[in-house]
Amino acid sequence: MRDQRVGPEFKGTLDGVFASLAPARRRLVFGVLALVLIGVVVAAAAIAGSRSTSDPVASVDQSVPGPVLLVPGYGGSTDALDVLAAGLRAGGRDATVVALPDGGTGDLTVQAGTLAGAADDALTRTGATSVDVVGYSAGGVVARIWAADRGGAEQARRIVTLGSPHHGTQVAGLAADLAPDQCPTACQQLAPGSSVLAALNSDDETPAGPQWVSIWTEVDQVVTPPTTAGLDGAVNIPVQSVCADSTVDHGNLPRDPLIAAIVSAELDGNSTRQLGAGDCNSLSS
Repeated sequence: MRDQRVGPEFKGTLDGVFASLAPARRRLVFGVLALVLIGVVVAAAAIAGSRSTSDPVASVDQSVPGPVLLVPGYGGSTDALDVLAAGLRAGGRDATVVALPDGGTGDLTVQAGTLAGAADDALTRTGATSVDVVGYSAGGVVARIWAADRGGAEQARRIVTLGSPHHGTQVAGLAADLAPDQCPTACQQLAPGSSVLAALNSDDETPAGPQWVSIWTEVDQVVTPPTTAGLDGAVNIPVQSVCADSTVDHGNLPRDPLIAAIVSAELDGNSTRQLGAGDCNSLSS
């Protein structure tokens, strides 16, 4: 790299230039340089101040549950989540299944915008201060995009994901490689290493504000490997760590009574908690 220091020869040249100027012109040049230097100092101070005063997102009040929004998976079918929503309503919760655009196969970031609108509507309709979100499969990735990029971290009390390919699924990766024409936008975005997932996982996987829970089944053959559902900073619950004999597959996660009980347990109370084998009997009864 070229040496950027001012040498004596260059300094002498500058002195000569300034000496050759008329006194009035010399004062004008010095005045302009002074203003430039002041502007640089002020700008640097403003930048430093903006960095040092950046406030983190405040944690949402965990003691006051609001309405629950359930986000479907790839393909956008609401049938499975209707079962889970009905169970939540039976337990006294306001629960709505979000209808996704483009049949749930379009851009996940656009789907996150739809979730943002649904959250605003739910808060306006109920007067609540926060929402709980349950994202099934790709719906969990949509919930994360909403939290990270669409203001959801300031509105969500809890975010629970079910069998979500947070780090991509090999099934989508194979489809994108072998049959790209049959792998729509959301399919390609769910492939391991996609730009959407890389951006989502490059920093904090669980932004501050809500409490996070990720639930998955170890026998999942759609989200592969199943451990791709794990999230740094979340309460991570493989179903078999609670009830070892569970054989629930990916498609039945929102319909399974044990999963419904786990979801309800994580949405209730003042905090999420790590469930384990000691909770199997109470959650299965």
